[in-house]
Amino acid sequence: MLEAFMEFFRQLAEDAPRWNFIFFYEERQWLRIVSGIKYTLLLSVACVIFSVIIGVVGAWLQGAKSKFVRRSVQGYIQFFRNTPPFVQLLFFYFALGQFTPTILGDDGWTEYPIISNIGWAIISLSFFAGAFNVEIFRAGIEAVPESTQEAASSLGFSRLQTYKEVVLPLAFRVSLPALNNNLVNLVKTTTQAIGIAVPELLYESVGIWNDYPSAQYPTMLLLFVTFILLVGVLVYGMHRWETALKIPGYGS
Repeated sequence: MLEAFMEFFRQLAEDAPRWNFIFFYEERQWLRIVSGIKYTLLLSVACVIFSVIIGVVGAWLQGAKSKFVRRSVQGYIQFFRNTPPFVQLLFFYFALGQFTPTILGDDGWTEYPIISNIGWAIISLSFFAGAFNVEIFRAGIEAVPESTQEAASSLGFSRLQTYKEVVLPLAFRVSLPALNNNLVNLVKTTTQAIGIAVPELLYESVGIWNDYPSAQYPTMLLLFVTFILLVGVLVYGMHRWETALKIPGYGS
């Protein structure tokens, strides 16, 4: 069965040279695609998790008593919302990356940075999406009635306990539709990691069609379909989550 599948695409490449699905019948190219998908998933999952954590913490810090803390959070938001994510990526990797410590390799003289290009991509993209998530959660917090927070305080809850046990669960439900949109945008933005040579799917795809120009259209098609499926899974999961958490009177 597998041989027939591979033979079909070999024959297709001969009959229609512009549609050379080389990754379906040549193992080395297939492994490049699999590796690219693996790193795309790694970037997507890591950035989604860290950006949500940044959003939750940042939204809480926006209500801090310290004016310095509040202004610091606002400065962070303005910096990352008002500059292109690709420029941020280059800044983190080429500028800040110069100041990070290095470790010696097994040969005793080659130095490697403790944060790789993949690490910098995760950090940069997480902070980028996190800035939007802070505002998303802030809007959700503002939708929680003040009387609800006062009731928690009257029961002896601290500010942190009120936020964690009362405000955040309600605000999270209100924030889910906007959060869904931002996370979808984040997953699509992971392709910009190609700028610092992170071997995600776009990077590997470009490598394949540079080596085999006849594979350009098939590789672009694969890239397109893969992201449709990846984003589709995320949207479906978020929608199911939103439905499960919905409370009458909160959320859409």
